[in-house]
Amino acid sequence: MPAGPPLRSPADRVIRELLSGGERSFSFEFFPPKDDRGAEQLWRALRELEPLQPTFVSVTYGAGGSTRDRTVDITHRIARETTMVPMAHLTCVGHTRDELRSVVGAYAAAGIRNVLALRGDPPDGPGTPWTPAPDGLSYASDLVSLVHSLGDFSVGVAAFPEGHREAASLEEDVRILRGKQDAGAEFAITDMFFRAADYFALLDRARAGGVEIPVLPGIMPITSLGQVRRMAELSGREVPAEVVARVSRHEGDPEAVRAAGIEVASELCHQLLDGGAPGLHFYTLNRSTATRQIYANLSLPVG
Repeated sequence: MPAGPPLRSPADRVIRELLSGGERSFSFEFFPPKDDRGAEQLWRALRELEPLQPTFVSVTYGAGGSTRDRTVDITHRIARETTMVPMAHLTCVGHTRDELRSVVGAYAAAGIRNVLALRGDPPDGPGTPWTPAPDGLSYASDLVSLVHSLGDFSVGVAAFPEGHREAASLEEDVRILRGKQDAGAEFAITDMFFRAADYFALLDRARAGGVEIPVLPGIMPITSLGQVRRMAELSGREVPAEVVARVSRHEGDPEAVRAAGIEVASELCHQLLDGGAPGLHFYTLNRSTATRQIYANLSLPVG
């Protein structure tokens, strides 16, 4: 009896193929931990979420490449030791073109074929002027082109339901997204948002502007009031008043705050899936409980 085709490792699978089949995508995002305790928490979350069989999982890239080696190591280990498909983030911040080529080479050497190409926040933090590194890149579209020039990678980019904080208008924001697509981006993931209408308005603008790639909505469950405030500062967008009101009425009761935040996220996910979103991308903050509870609330298949 002839042998079948060899089994493909997680690192061999590319996201463009996984999204092309038409099935909904469910994916999770993690960040490189700072110490051994954080590493234990990360791998606990990964193992607890693995039975949900995500389409892929992503690992972020610290400002200025501060977590470069850890991002490569974690992404490679996910491919080696789990059944999950890994994607590594990459930003322009603080890197020359040669340094970016070196990072992409490290990804390739580790067998990583999926990259999320981002310009990244300005070196001095969100809301400050953007300054590229000497001989660096200023636009995510240029980074998409560079990654594609170095190998057969599946490249994703960011999208912004309420527009990027630096975009002059929502129309300009769509033109930038179209430029990323034209440079070779094959899918996009949005930053966090809390109103389904904002996501669907982005899709309407994007389709009108010639953007055809899948746009996965990014979901950030609120688990603390402090988190709400930090998110607003980093994104430059206010958390909707109605969301703040629902969560803050439980101030002083952390468990009730968490439950309200998960309820808000579950309702948002229902609206997105009912409206035809191609899937959901969860910002896990290296924890599994909120994501698993949302899965249960949505009656999504497990295992």
